[in-house]
Amino acid sequence: MKHSNSQPEIALYALRIVACFLLLIVLISKPDALTAQSGLTVQTLEQAEIKGDQIRLKEIAVIRGGDDVSNKRLGDIVIGKAPLPGKSRRIDESYVRMRLRQNDIDLSQINLVAPSPVEVIRKSIEIRKDKIEKVVRDFVHSKLSGKLKRARIKEVHVSDTAVLPEGTVTYRVIPPKKMDVMGTVPLSILFKVDGDFSKKVRAAVKFEVPAEAVVSKRDLKRYQIITEADVFLQEVDLTTTHSSLITRVEEVLGKRTKRAIGAQSVLTTDHIELPPLVNRGDVVLIIAESEGLRVTALGEVRKKGCRGEKIRVLNLDSQKTVYARIVDTDTVEVDF
Repeated sequence: MKHSNSQPEIALYALRIVACFLLLIVLISKPDALTAQSGLTVQTLEQAEIKGDQIRLKEIAVIRGGDDVSNKRLGDIVIGKAPLPGKSRRIDESYVRMRLRQNDIDLSQINLVAPSPVEVIRKSIEIRKDKIEKVVRDFVHSKLSGKLKRARIKEVHVSDTAVLPEGTVTYRVIPPKKMDVMGTVPLSILFKVDGDFSKKVRAAVKFEVPAEAVVSKRDLKRYQIITEADVFLQEVDLTTTHSSLITRVEEVLGKRTKRAIGAQSVLTTDHIELPPLVNRGDVVLIIAESEGLRVTALGEVRKKGCRGEKIRVLNLDSQKTVYARIVDTDTVEVDF
């Protein structure tokens, strides 16, 4: 029986199969170009200052031994989140190894040198309180007009400094919907870096509103008639006084105090009153007049009152009570 293939041919064919198999194993087991570099070394720094909000390997370590492409790919690996501006974070060797493994890096092909944890510091810009106060003052001055024009800034309180990331800083002052200078006004200052919101700082502005007011020169007794010798004009702060203070001396002259008032007191409408022209029990003339007719009668006042006030008066002839308007100390008038 004749064979189609000789033994040498079979052996050669088997040898070819083995060679192909070995080549396939080599191709499959060939390491990634990033980690197959011989002598690839990553050495961490003792301290690193970064700008962005992510920590990359190239910012905290020196990478040597690889080609440019491999070094760049390795350096761009994100190790973690950056600390807040002005703050720091420590990263040790075990954390670096974990992040490299998570990025499919073969650590057996890298010589990682990390003698101590890296202190990572976020670059920052600090805007001091006095700078923020100036921002607030400039804003308030630009808004003081009309009714607010008399107001002056008495005090500005800024809650905190603004520690921001490096970049182009812009800000916006946000006032309350209604800016009432008769109290403390809260404001917010929004700082942005490169167009992104970064921090809000709160501030409070205390105002003073100067105005002249009538002030007592000396102690005044209850029901004392006020004269020019008793009062004078003095500048006061409207934000610390009663809203019904009196600003003209003429408004108090001839009137009397409702109660005892101490010296150097700012007078208000609650402190004074017109002195009564008639008192309870006074006998007055009641007059009722119309066209061509005038009727009079004696009456007894039932309640004290001032000029122009309507009070109850007892008609002594009819013993009926009527409401009459006070004309003077002796006369009241009824509608007829």
